[in-house]
Amino acid sequence: MKLSTKSRYGTRLLLDMAQHYDQGPIHLGEIAKRQDISVKYLEQIIIPLKKANYVLSVRGPKGGHFLARPPEEITLGEIVALLEEGPSLAECSEHAEVCQRSNLCPTRLIWKEVAQAMFDKLHAITLADLAERARAGAQGA
Repeated sequence: MKLSTKSRYGTRLLLDMAQHYDQGPIHLGEIAKRQDISVKYLEQIIIPLKKANYVLSVRGPKGGHFLARPPEEITLGEIVALLEEGPSLAECSEHAEVCQRSNLCPTRLIWKEVAQAMFDKLHAITLADLAERARAGAQGA
């Protein structure tokens, strides 16, 4: 499975916010420069993150965006499930009615098991964990 650009960049967006969590609201332009992602794309990605209450925004000259919860409380599993529109690898694994072979198909159960294993791992990693890994990687470079 390949994660979409939306998930990969959304994770980088939230990681950047986690790394600057105590610095107040951050302009998307700052994140765009640090992450080398276009502001326009970040503007699209941030919409579902705001709707799902992962990100809050403040208007005005000192405005910007910030995490709605501490980085320790947000998992990669939550982010990927939101931005991939669900925690499944195949639509039939979550919605059997989309395929006439669902109740006979042995691969359907495998896709469900694999997705569960992947999301179990992603749910075990928080933005704080990822920020720590990034900090350790930067110190080792």
